Amino acid sequence: MVPLDWYLILSAFLFSAGLYAALGRRNAIAVLMGIELMLNAANINLVAFWRFSVDPANDTSGQAFALFVIAVAAAEVAVGLALVISIYRNRRTVNLDELDILKG
Repeated sequence: MVPLDWYLILSAFLFSAGLYAALGRRNAIAVLMGIELMLNAANINLVAFWRFSVDPANDTSGQAFALFVIAVAAAEVAVGLALVISIYRNRRTVNLDELDILKG
C-alpha cells in the first residue's frame, strides 16, 4: 500500500508546478492550465485524506468532494476559454502583458 506521504508529495509538486505556470507565464492558456494543475493537486489531497482517514466502504465524502472540484474545474475551463477566445477576437493576442482592457 502506498503511504499518505507519497500522495502529499505528489500533490505538493503538482501544486507548485501549477503555481509556477499560473504566475510565471504570459500566455492566458498556460495560466488556465496552471490553475487546472492546482485544482488537480487539491483533488489528490481530498481523495488521499479520505482514503486514509475513514472506512472507504462506508463513506464516500472524499469522492463527492473530488467530483465537485472536477465539476467546478470543468466550468472554469469553459468560462476561461470563452473569455480567451473573446479577447483574442477583439485584441488578436492572448499575451497577458499586452491586455490593458480595463485601464482608463
